[in-house]
Amino acid sequence: MPEPVPQADVHYQVIARKYRPRAFADLIGQEHVKTTLENALSQRRIAHGYIFSGQRGTGKTTVARIVARCLNCAEGPTITPCGHCASCLEIYSGGSIDVIEIDAASNRGINEMRELRESVRFRPARDRYKVFIIDEAHQITSEAFNALLKTLEEPPEWVVFMLCTTEAHKIPNTIASRCQQFSFRSVDYDQVLALLKEICGKENIEAEAEALSVITLAGEGSVRDSLSALDQAIACCGHTLQAQDVRQLLGRFSIQTLEQVAEALLALDGRRMLDIVQELERTGLNLQHFCRELCRFFRNLLVARIAGAETRLIAASGSERERLSTLSLQFGEEDLTRYLQLTLELFQAMQYSLQPRMHLELGLLRMVQAGKLRPIEEILAELQSGAPRAAAAVTPKPPSARLTAPVVKQAGPAAVQSAAAAPVQASGDWRQRLLDTLNEKGMTFIADAVEHSEIVERPGELEFVTGKEFSMAVRSSDMQKTVDALARRPMKIKVTFTDKPTAAEPAAGRGTNEDEATRNALENPEVRRYRDLFPGSEVRAVRNLKE
Repeated sequence: MPEPVPQADVHYQVIARKYRPRAFADLIGQEHVKTTLENALSQRRIAHGYIFSGQRGTGKTTVARIVARCLNCAEGPTITPCGHCASCLEIYSGGSIDVIEIDAASNRGINEMRELRESVRFRPARDRYKVFIIDEAHQITSEAFNALLKTLEEPPEWVVFMLCTTEAHKIPNTIASRCQQFSFRSVDYDQVLALLKEICGKENIEAEAEALSVITLAGEGSVRDSLSALDQAIACCGHTLQAQDVRQLLGRFSIQTLEQVAEALLALDGRRMLDIVQELERTGLNLQHFCRELCRFFRNLLVARIAGAETRLIAASGSERERLSTLSLQFGEEDLTRYLQLTLELFQAMQYSLQPRMHLELGLLRMVQAGKLRPIEEILAELQSGAPRAAAAVTPKPPSARLTAPVVKQAGPAAVQSAAAAPVQASGDWRQRLLDTLNEKGMTFIADAVEHSEIVERPGELEFVTGKEFSMAVRSSDMQKTVDALARRPMKIKVTFTDKPTAAEPAAGRGTNEDEATRNALENPEVRRYRDLFPGSEVRAVRNLKE
């Protein structure tokens, strides 16, 4: 942590600038960048062009200034600039005539690049290198980049270019290929939290641990954003920072508030969801911010459910991770995945909503309805055990719940249960009851296969003697489910092919052309690829277009 630079005047200096790193040792969270640059400086392998890219506030421009100090320090080139020579002091304060910082957001045209190209021709006034730091480099126009291209490829030996950008993909490949590229990562939660504690100690600020956690999360991996939030909290709350005041200032929500949504989902209580929205509206809290925090909350619950409380994948204090882990055990992974998907869709919709309250109410009620979904395996188990259950109690699957397990539709349980009411005694009964059930459920294609098959019943097994053109229908998952439901226990389906006409099939050479058409269709590469992509798919019918 660098010591603050003493100020000769009474002007206040914000914390982000006051504690800005001045050497590689002060840098946090970018070890891969620091190690590479230190080795390059130690070996005098200094490139003429660098691109520093990454999230805002992660140290791109700061590292560019540190490299400039390392190159031009009176004791350099060195990886530990002295910090006392004229070059080090001027570069840190931004007053060096040989280190030129250019804001490409306002100097992005071809004329500015031509002036830069002319400046490159002249040697440094005093220092060892003339360093050009171009911030927001992605905003330079294509024409300006073209004007800079030749100079960037073969600059004089005393020139070093450093381009800083948050959008590396907008840098032309012709420029990127002539520079060394470094990708800056978002800084880890624990590292930022430790930095905030250290700064609060130096500034004589008393801060609750939870308050610092809220400030750290507000930066979302950006050190500068977290330090700016700390500055704002000190200005608002004075030298004592309490979690409740900091949350209200930054528009954050406590885990207790978010837990109310989880409790309403566990109780499947839609009225409580409406009360939560009413309370948010009454206290004047931002509903979009609440929805954003809800997305993060369900994401953390899902991670805690999968990885446990000790995981480092959750940016939160230890006590919060414990609470998340305990709460997550009351949900299944499928439920949490479904809720996260719904909250993400809700947050996206609320960004452009003119009625955010109505959108939030609807989204929370949809989550309650999604919690009532039941897996098809559970429904079938109840049917097989003979437990009565009304069809109306099964909630239909909403369009948005794409990640749920398959759910029985309203017509399904009633149809299957009515067919299962009478016991099956003989193969003749099997044919009629299968036909009745399949026709009632609208599965006419499978019913046609049953009608043209002979059925032989054995203990735990049902054999279908049929033609090859009906093989897909007999082996389908719908047939298996229907048979299991009628038998009230799992039944094995055996298929035996015969060239002879079955009892219900006409004897006049049926199926020769249809068999060939079906075989050719199923051997088609596109059809094979489709069935590989969708393993549960079925080809219900094949029609020869030449006939």
